[in-house]
Amino acid sequence: MSNGGSKRSSVNRRGFVKGAAALGAGAMGFPWHQLAWAQNVPTEYDGSKFQLKAPEPNPKSGGVLKYAITSRPPHFDMHQSGTINSLGSQGCMFDNLIRRDPRDSGKTIIPDLAHSWEISKDAKTYTFHLRKDVQFHDGADFTSDDVKATYDRIVKPPNGVSIPRSTLFSTVSEITTPDKNTVVFKLSEARPANFMMAAFASGWNTIVRKKTLEDNNYNLRRVVDIPGTGPFKSVRRVENEVWVMEKNKNYWNKTLPYLDGIEFYHALPFSPELGSALLSNRVDYGRIVDPVTARKAKETKGMSSTNFYQSVIQGTWVNNKKKPLDDPRVRRALHLVFDRPVLVDVVKDVAPMMVGGFIYPFSDFATPKDELAKRVGYQADSTAAIKEAKALLAAAGQSGGIKGLDFLVREVASFKLWAQAIQAMLQQALNVETKLRPVVESVWFDDVKTGNFDLAVGAVVSTLLDPSDYFNAWYKKDGPQNYGFWNNDAFNALLPKIDTEVDPAKRLAVIREAEKIMEQDPPVLPICWEKINDVWYNYVKGHNPYEYFGIYDCVRFDTFWLDK
Repeated sequence: MSNGGSKRSSVNRRGFVKGAAALGAGAMGFPWHQLAWAQNVPTEYDGSKFQLKAPEPNPKSGGVLKYAITSRPPHFDMHQSGTINSLGSQGCMFDNLIRRDPRDSGKTIIPDLAHSWEISKDAKTYTFHLRKDVQFHDGADFTSDDVKATYDRIVKPPNGVSIPRSTLFSTVSEITTPDKNTVVFKLSEARPANFMMAAFASGWNTIVRKKTLEDNNYNLRRVVDIPGTGPFKSVRRVENEVWVMEKNKNYWNKTLPYLDGIEFYHALPFSPELGSALLSNRVDYGRIVDPVTARKAKETKGMSSTNFYQSVIQGTWVNNKKKPLDDPRVRRALHLVFDRPVLVDVVKDVAPMMVGGFIYPFSDFATPKDELAKRVGYQADSTAAIKEAKALLAAAGQSGGIKGLDFLVREVASFKLWAQAIQAMLQQALNVETKLRPVVESVWFDDVKTGNFDLAVGAVVSTLLDPSDYFNAWYKKDGPQNYGFWNNDAFNALLPKIDTEVDPAKRLAVIREAEKIMEQDPPVLPICWEKINDVWYNYVKGHNPYEYFGIYDCVRFDTFWLDK
């Protein structure tokens, strides 16, 4: 990865709007490291006349887009989900309060159901003004009550409901609705305005109807067709095959969508089947495509491909509730014998990956790549790492190794390859024996949530690039995606400092301190960080994936159109 690519990813993810004129034209963004509280974010914005259109002139209406993406959701409640299997196909059914602009790869924030906003001088009150004459797919009128009900559940999930993005809104103390077209969020303490606006704009935080929540006891896991206000609505779904959407003819943005419909075809990530469907033109667009197919697409007339980094950690979770895995020495020993350069190489023809630790390696917060490569556990020569690992295991009373560990594996090609390689590394270096248990996504997520595993290899998604998001979600005690049940008091004590420190240098120092703790007492055994490929035919217009960071924000398809 080049330094230029790393810098670009950080800036793109943190870009924000600057004034009405800029919004209408595709605004310039601000890099995160230049932002403190609200000083560089527009505290008042009137977007009542803003209207989103395709980036190209004279877009055509009509046609059905055939889109291939993994779409085997563990359930249908997107707020409770953490996988593209949910959002990838369901996202087009919904709108957000505010959103990221699909025309510039999501670099800027633009109006959505809220056309305008004000942020108070003390950065503790966010007021959003909502569009009128918006309807849900079931014909009900959209009001501020729906926004309040949606965010009340996100901020403080009821019993039996777990929402990974709740940590983004930990300082929201009150949500009020002065009238049906206004919603006000009050914070107990100020947070950087760019952080809060990014949280509101996350593709995950879609607005659902209050009555839908009430009718389903605030749990939508089993509701296949959830009424949204989005540009498309559900017509038909066949498990593991296709989800058919049709145009919402009553969509509030009268020029959108251009497509008559979308057919989402289920295809496993990086699979030969996905590549074959693309190269034979059975589908128009494919996401999470293997590198070989991506290269062929670039060489094929009329096709295009690009790749981009992901807000996803690939790792192996260790169940801290199980002995002897509850011992930090044991977990660090396992962490050290992961030969990460080899693990990246193992999947090079299946999935593009890069070596990294507990912090996004392509962000401004990460230990520089060259420095990380010198650290024990990340070195190309694993001799020192294995020596320390054996000593740690002996000190923990496990010099003879560990037998019979249940190794839960997500049913994806890359995870299955890694599981076999990791199994061999643990056996050869430490005499740690594992039994692989491949399962589909729904079982994997259920079993990690209930602790029905010893080791579990999979991917976990964050919403933002900022450690205040994923540190709280993945590593904090009782965090919604803390699948290893990890709890480190020293680490937990640092989180409030990371969340509230506005001086960049001081904040980075605290993040480094937290990283040192995780290296010695690993909450997860990081494998690598993900890059993915998109492939499409050039007649698919209205999209700009070239500078994406992540695939979880620009999922609406409202600006897509077919030039054929």
